[in-house]
Amino acid sequence: MDWREVTIYTTTEGIGPVEAVLEDNGIEGYVLEDAADFEEFLKDTEIYWDYVDEDLVREKRAQETCLKIYLSDDEAGAKQYAALRTSLENLKARDEEHAWGRLVTETALTRQEDWEWGWKQYFKPFPVGHSFMIKPSWETVDDAQGRRILEIDPASSFGTGSHDTTQLCMCALEDNVKPGDTVLDMGTGSGILAIAAAMLGAEVRTVVDIDENCLRTAQENAEKNHVRIGRGLCGDALRDEKLAEDIGSGYSVIVANIVADVIIGMAPMFFAKTAEGGTLICSGILNERADEVRAALEKAGFEVVNHAKSDDWSAFTAKK
Repeated sequence: MDWREVTIYTTTEGIGPVEAVLEDNGIEGYVLEDAADFEEFLKDTEIYWDYVDEDLVREKRAQETCLKIYLSDDEAGAKQYAALRTSLENLKARDEEHAWGRLVTETALTRQEDWEWGWKQYFKPFPVGHSFMIKPSWETVDDAQGRRILEIDPASSFGTGSHDTTQLCMCALEDNVKPGDTVLDMGTGSGILAIAAAMLGAEVRTVVDIDENCLRTAQENAEKNHVRIGRGLCGDALRDEKLAEDIGSGYSVIVANIVADVIIGMAPMFFAKTAEGGTLICSGILNERADEVRAALEKAGFEVVNHAKSDDWSAFTAKK
């Protein structure tokens, strides 16, 4: 079946009234793009992001708040769309303060196959490091060239294996993980690094992410690869003391593919949670921030034993 994408333009204040209109018309699911959310995101850049493209900032700040729904491209969908437009006109007539925005709609046809497969056509099997072959779940590999096949379906989570930071971490895991090592994966995303560690023989005890969806995706990907990645914990360990305590300590290897500021902030925590003689592998660090991160790791007590680079990104391997 093909679908009709309907975009309803409103304001942050108008989200609630528009949601009520959708509910009255039997429409439960929608995608919300709230302009206010992007401004809130920008406030967190000093903690979670090293760089935000200026063109993206301009584009997002010019963007109206909107809700997107999908109606079947048939007679039933057409009737539902007509009823929705009538309801929005009635809502606009009640908006005496003009606080709820334009309340107009735009439509576009979305074909089922495009919806499901749009980005997947570009994700093909590829080698990483000395021993891994990354394979999306919908592809097949005729000749793995003696490599371990790591099957991944990232869904909406970070970690297809194509990004430099992920590959730098996987190479470091190959060089440092021994069978029986205990592993903590901070910022697990799709679970790809935890799964790689498990395939190398480690006991992955804990994976952590601020997004519950990532934890579900990571566990599903672990099952695809017939490995276990232990318990999943959700939250921000920098701000949640109980979570930080629940993570535990004594890990042989900690891998953290996050961003520079978070690694800097967590460096003392990582040191406390690493076993004596253990290893920290960290990336997500732009090359121009590498000296800051190295200094933070050394101040926390680590000895940096390797600094790997790509064109733009750095990864550190450090020993306790």
